[in-house]
Amino acid sequence: MPLEALDAPRRLNDPAAAVALFACLADETTEVMAFVYLAADERVLGMRHARSASVDRLVLPIRDIAADALAFGAAAVVMAHNHPSGDPAPSSADREATRLLARALATLDIRLADHLIVARGGVTSFRRLGLL
Repeated sequence: MPLEALDAPRRLNDPAAAVALFACLADETTEVMAFVYLAADERVLGMRHARSASVDRLVLPIRDIAADALAFGAAAVVMAHNHPSGDPAPSSADREATRLLARALATLDIRLADHLIVARGGVTSFRRLGLL
């Protein structure tokens, strides 16, 4: 799972910026998860992504996500993943994974700011759906 530190400070201070950052996931043919680690002022501190060998399944690496968040000193995390099917509707597994990650990060005083599902059919925000 590659970890990338970003040189140029960028901010993820609105949903459109997050959607633009993750738009490239829509064209992936297998599921890919991406995590962006944010400072308290919404400055992007770094990113990590994980690619699946499967078209429709990923294992959520909660330990790695939490470790990265702590290493970056992140105040928040934005998660995104794609649906190669083209349908951005969250599955029950997506909802459960989001609940688990939000709960795990909250114990570390880190907020899961959003979980975006990116697909050719659009983007779904868990925050906008009231699921976060």
